[in-house]
Amino acid sequence: MTGPERLRAALRETLRETLRETSRAEWVDAALAEAGERPETISRSFAQAGRRAGRTPLPGVPGWTADEATRALLLAALPPDRAGAGIADLYHHGDADEKQAALKALPMLAVGVAGLPLLHDAIRTNDARLLAAALGPYARHLDQAAWRQAVLKCVFMGVPLIAVDGLEERADLELAEMLAAFADERAAAGRPMPADAAALLDRLTREES
Repeated sequence: MTGPERLRAALRETLRETLRETSRAEWVDAALAEAGERPETISRSFAQAGRRAGRTPLPGVPGWTADEATRALLLAALPPDRAGAGIADLYHHGDADEKQAALKALPMLAVGVAGLPLLHDAIRTNDARLLAAALGPYARHLDQAAWRQAVLKCVFMGVPLIAVDGLEERADLELAEMLAAFADERAAAGRPMPADAAALLDRLTREES
């Protein structure tokens, strides 16, 4: 079983357990079945998920709520040839919660690099939740320059760097230089660097030395 398949299975199992024998569980099952059989229905179900599935955090799948899991599973139920266009349409017409769920779903979908425009859009926003979601596992598709800028924006906006997937592996000397320049700006303004960013800069500097 691949990573995306394991995540889908974990979300589905935990969602069923969390909503067990409730009207919400019945609605989720029906919506997922309908999305597979009639993909044109997904926009309605995607928008309704917050109200119909609820926003309960899912135990065992940190960082996911019932509505996010439902939306991700709806996207995963789309036929492969419609997944790319489907997620783009739902992202651009969705509210912040729907956008965040679409971004978190990207690693589960066989869309290749087709989801990159969504990441770039999220990174341009000033919504910390979207920025954090954009730097999940799918961010491996970002080129290094775009990825560094996104990490620096996390530091600027106070998004905890624990949200950045693969940070330890991808952080490099150029990112260290960018962080050092930002630290100097902060110091000149009498403001400290976030502790996680300062620790990352210290590690990168020591490794270079």
